[in-house]
Amino acid sequence: GGVHAAGLFGVSPAGAELLCLREDVGRHNAVDKVVGWALREGRMPLAGTVLQVSGRASFELVQKARQGGIPILAAVGAPSSLAVDLAKQGGVSLAGFARGGDLTVYA
Repeated sequence: GGVHAAGLFGVSPAGAELLCLREDVGRHNAVDKVVGWALREGRMPLAGTVLQVSGRASFELVQKARQGGIPILAAVGAPSSLAVDLAKQGGVSLAGFARGGDLTVYA
């Protein structure tokens, strides 16, 4: 319960594959580690991926997904209203309360 996680999944008709998983005491840092991994591996932009984060989805996490070319961001918690607005404007699909097979799509 003391760390946040960010997981990047590749998605294809065959299913989903975990590409990278990183943890940190801060949600933003965990996402930065995932995006940094992708940059170092030459995988940018990250089309065809989903970023799953622990905690809530903030405006800044949507920004990071958008800048990385990640089309879908899902969070275990709720998104902020600014996150929803930016996701709609930026063409990022945003889901919250992604837990145990259920989720709510906001954008």
